[in-house]
Parts: sequence; C-alpha cells; structure tokens
Amino acid sequence: MAPPSASGPAYAKDEKALCFHHELLYEAKVLDSRAVDPSDKKTSYQYKVHYKGWKNTLSTCLNSVISFGPANLRKLLYNIGELQVFVKAHWDDWVPEDRLRKLTEENKELANSLKRDMEHYRRNSTQHTARPSHKKKPVGSDLTGSSARGSEDRSSVVPPPLRGTKRGRDHEGIEKEEVFIHRPAVRIVVPDNLKGLLVDDWEYVTKNHQLVHLPSKTPVNMILDDYSNLETPKRRIGSAEAEILEEVVSGVREYFNKSLGRILLYKHERSQYHDILEQLDSGVGDLAGQTLCDAYGAEHLCRLFVSMPELIAQTNMDSQSVNRLREELSKMTQWLSKNTPKYFNTQYENQSQNYADSSKMNPT
Repeated sequence: MAPPSASGPAYAKDEKALCFHHELLYEAKVLDSRAVDPSDKKTSYQYKVHYKGWKNTLSTCLNSVISFGPANLRKLLYNIGELQVFVKAHWDDWVPEDRLRKLTEENKELANSLKRDMEHYRRNSTQHTARPSHKKKPVGSDLTGSSARGSEDRSSVVPPPLRGTKRGRDHEGIEKEEVFIHRPAVRIVVPDNLKGLLVDDWEYVTKNHQLVHLPSKTPVNMILDDYSNLETPKRRIGSAEAEILEEVVSGVREYFNKSLGRILLYKHERSQYHDILEQLDSGVGDLAGQTLCDAYGAEHLCRLFVSMPELIAQTNMDSQSVNRLREELSKMTQWLSKNTPKYFNTQYENQSQNYADSSKMNPT
C-alpha cells in the first residue's frame, strides 16, 4: 500500500480497491471517506464502498423465479425479497481502513487464492461424513491450510487432560470439544509449488534418510527479515496494517522457535536437532547465542505454515483476528513461493552410519 499524507485518507474518492467481506476479498469502489475522530490529526479513516457485482448476484436470483412453477412462487418471492433487502443494504457499506486493500496484482492474486481456498473448503465440508483414510501422508500433502503432521513421530502440542473423575473428565471433554469446534477455522493458502517441495522434503528425510545442511545459508530469520523489509514500505507508518505485519513476523519467529522440536521434526532429524541445540548453548562458534531461527531454513518454515491452523485453533483468537492472521500468512507463503530458488536447499545430504546408529539409539 502506498503511504498517503499524514493527515489524509489512504484511498481517494472513486478509487477502485479490494475490500474484505467476511473471509473473502471483493472488488469495490470508494464512494466517500470520513475521519473517525476529526479532532485527532492521526485519526484513522472509514470508507463508504460499493461492492462490484453484488447487483448482478441479486438479478440472477430474481430471474431464477421464472424457472419455478406457481406452487412455489410465494415462497420463492418471499426468500428473494429477503435477499433483496440484504443485498441492497450491503451494496454500499462503511468499512474501516483495515478492510481495504489496494487493487494491485499481488492483492488480486490473494483474492483469487482466498476464493479458491473457500471453494475447496466447502467441497470438503460436504464430504465430512466420509470415513477417514489411515494412509500416512507427508507434511503438507493435503493442504489448503489444513494442519498436516507427518507420517513419523510428530508429537502433538495438545496437552493431556487433567486428572479427575470419569464423569467429570467426560463432561469436560465434551465442553472442550464444543468450544474447539466453534472456534474460527484457519485455512492458509499454500501455493502448489510449496506443496510439492514439502512432499519432496518428506521423501528425502523419511525415505532416503537424508537431511538438509545446517546451519542453513538462508535461515528463517533472514527470510522473515527479507519479507518484512519488502512489505513494510507498502504500509503507512503507525497504521494498524504496519503494526499487524510487525506482530505477525514476530509471532512466526516465536512459534518456530517453540514448536520446532515438538512438532516440526521427523524422527531421522532428532539427532541433528540435538547437535544444533548443543551449538546454540555452547557459547562458541557461529551459532553461539543464536536461536533455532538462525539455524533452520525454508523447509522447516513451510512445515510450520501447514501446522499453523492446528496451533491457532488452540488459542482464543476471535474471528476478525483469525482472518487478519490468515491474510498475512497467506501473503507470506505466496511471496515465499515466488522466491523458492533463493531460499530452498536443492541438495539434501547423506548421513554417516554413525549418525544412523545414533538416530536409532536416541529417537527423542
């Protein structure tokens, strides 16, 4: 987003933009703007927008009445009338600035990705009664942002239930399940080329018993810094979008450092992980005083992205926060997918027999 003047709105009258409505981005036109607090020079703005194409949606519904017999006409007219009132009320809408996005090719791509993701989710939702498959899958093989743990010793971060009476435990479990089900779902867009890299990564490690070279030449901290440096100038200084970007990048670092050893590693990588921890704690060498984000790279970062829905589902984030987080993570994965040659390791290393023996002796 190009930064506007300090005292003016970010979007001009008649400017075309993209606007969030629930979980999707729609093309819209800015009709007017107003300051939230005119007495505050740093106030944010609200915008009156007109959603493109919503009138056509209503016309299609009205025209569909013709194809039905007279017996259902009254019911159809009532339903269409309700829809007409709703759509007309939402053609023009006052929205806060953080729901708007500039009409750039990057944001158009994000809108299309979110739409495809929603369609995929809806198709899958109609098949939720099908029997689950027990076939083992690699990390990221099912992927529109669903959490996918790998086929080997990938422990869950869900804590064990508290001790108590059987009746109490059952009741508590039902309550927790209901709360969990009604929490907002997070469907992060994972581009196809990243899915392919995740599958390749799984095969190299679990089938070929190979490992990425560590420390990575392009560690997670470098990747996140590069993304932040590219994205920050697009956001107005001090705006909510700039603050959210900073929080999300910081949050990804935190999640990576804390979840890597718990859920992001395959069994064959455990010995390598312990070696890295020793280097981090040793006080000497290139990794002394650093974090796991300075040692591991894009391969493990992508494993985190496809595990994020499961991690976020265990938080108490509201639906608005979840939607903003999903948007930011989806933009991050799209950017990473366009820069795979720079950040991903093309060569996996064979390990010595001593390492293989050590992995078998120390599986945790």
